[in-house]
Amino acid sequence: MGTRPPFRMTEQAYLVLLALTPEPLHGYAVITAVKELSAGRTVLAAATLYGNLDRLVAAGMVEAAGESVVDGRLRRYYRVTDDGRRAADEETERLAALAARARATLARPSARGGRTAIAGGLAGGVA
Repeated sequence: MGTRPPFRMTEQAYLVLLALTPEPLHGYAVITAVKELSAGRTVLAAATLYGNLDRLVAAGMVEAAGESVVDGRLRRYYRVTDDGRRAADEETERLAALAARARATLARPSARGGRTAIAGGLAGGVA
């Protein structure tokens, strides 16, 4: 069996994983769940969703979970795998740690007497 290519976790892929965590969903239901999870900030087009699903399947984080025909239309269902759940957990922890560092950086007084607006230390010192 070959080695999988490295997976770059995008915000969209993360939201798709989160959407699939509770139960298998078909494409339109994933789009709806992502919109709800992001409070309307992320609205996936079908091509974007299926591109993300293809990448997640190739990375072993999502797998097909069956098909059904509803009103003459095929619905393909997807579910998160154990690897996908671990990846979602890890990304959640990474984002929480980043948010904590951001809060601490923004709370520090700046040299001008106000709060720090630039957080150069957040990305490993790259400003």
